[in-house]
Parts: sequence; structure tokens; C-alpha cells
Amino acid sequence: MGIFSSIKEKLFGKAEDKQAAETITADAVKPATADMAATPTAGKDAVVTPVENRPATTTPSQPVDVAAILDAAVAKNGQKLDWRRSIVDMMKALGMDASLQERKELADELGYTGDKSDSATMNIWLHKALMKALADNGGKVPADLLD
Repeated sequence: MGIFSSIKEKLFGKAEDKQAAETITADAVKPATADMAATPTAGKDAVVTPVENRPATTTPSQPVDVAAILDAAVAKNGQKLDWRRSIVDMMKALGMDASLQERKELADELGYTGDKSDSATMNIWLHKALMKALADNGGKVPADLLD
């Protein structure tokens, strides 16, 4: 799993867990036989996967409020982190390794073509590119972070 996937999972996973719990509660009143009847191939040897064990979708069904999740992560972390301006602080807020090597790998994943030895320039680009990638993948990102 890549760095971007890890970031997305940490952000969207929290929202998907909440949505899944709501879906499971809503689906709990439907009898199990209703699902089996709708599947013509379901027989005595069919494997039925419970909702809570199904793999998570790659894009959330509703936009995930990235700012709210990161603000909560910063509050929980206890350090003074400025995730809105710093890729390092954002990664720290999510409990991730924010080393230069990890950021270089993220830069590769997101298509950075600049000089990776100029970490300040790369970090600024990374933050903007990450915000755009999160928005493109179902995240609700504040407009001022997408400029």
C-alpha cells in the first residue's frame, strides 16, 4: 500500500466506519433470506459475506470533511501542528512517518517532477497536490487549500 493510500485510509476510513455503522443499523431490520432470494446462484454451498466484513469502497459515498477530521486528529495528538500549511504536520497529525524518505515516496506517487533535494519546494507542492488528490477522491477540502 502506498503513502497516499495510507493517508486516504486514515482520513476516509474514519468517515466510512461511521457510514458503515449507520448502514448496518439500517440493514439490520431486513431478513437475511431477502438477500439470498435475490441471488439466483445462492444455494446451500453459497458463501454470504456479512456487511461488516465486506471490503471498504475506494471512494466514500458522501464527501468526507477532511478539515474536520484533521482538526480532530491535531486536537487528539496534543502537539501544535499546522496541517493546513505543512505536509509534515499533516502526516504527524495522522500518526504517520513524516520523514524525508516518506515524503519523497509520496512525491513519486503524486507525480512530482521537481528536485527532491529542495525539500521546501517539494513540501509545498506535496501539500497542494495531496489536497487536490483528496478532493478528487471524495474528500471535502476547504477551497483555500485547493488554490
